[in-house]
Amino acid sequence: SGFDRVVLPFSKNLQTLGIPMSVRSVDVTQYIERQRQFDFDMIVHTIGQSLSPGNEQRSYWSSEAAKTPDSRNLIGISNPVVDSLVEQLIQSPDYDALVTRARALDRVLQWNYYLIPNWSISSWRVAYWKHLQRPSVTPPYDLGEMTWWDSAPTDAQLPTAK
Repeated sequence: SGFDRVVLPFSKNLQTLGIPMSVRSVDVTQYIERQRQFDFDMIVHTIGQSLSPGNEQRSYWSSEAAKTPDSRNLIGISNPVVDSLVEQLIQSPDYDALVTRARALDRVLQWNYYLIPNWSISSWRVAYWKHLQRPSVTPPYDLGEMTWWDSAPTDAQLPTAK
């Protein structure tokens, strides 16, 4: 139900285009089991990626993963071109080849319209105390919350009452 604010307007927009869509909420256990068994027509899902894609790409896009229950290939992609590009990307001999092959894979995935992006955000929404400190250089595309430290004074550092 947390995604109703995203899914319901999407459904309305599809219906405006003449595409019928019904939204059905299920409990968490049923959702997980349906996802594991690929028993759905459409779901809201995040596909996280790194700046250095590698072996994990098989689990996202390969034909083998499409046949494996509980894999990350929720889309069910079974495409020999994608399989070949994934293997080439994994075998990249250097960074330039990795970038070129990742872009080629990206183009093929986009060309086949496997997913519909529903939103993106260009900033982080984070509330934190002013005594939390961060390094001056943080990882790109990452909040870096694992590198923060607390600079609040300890009891021993606080002045004593007079």
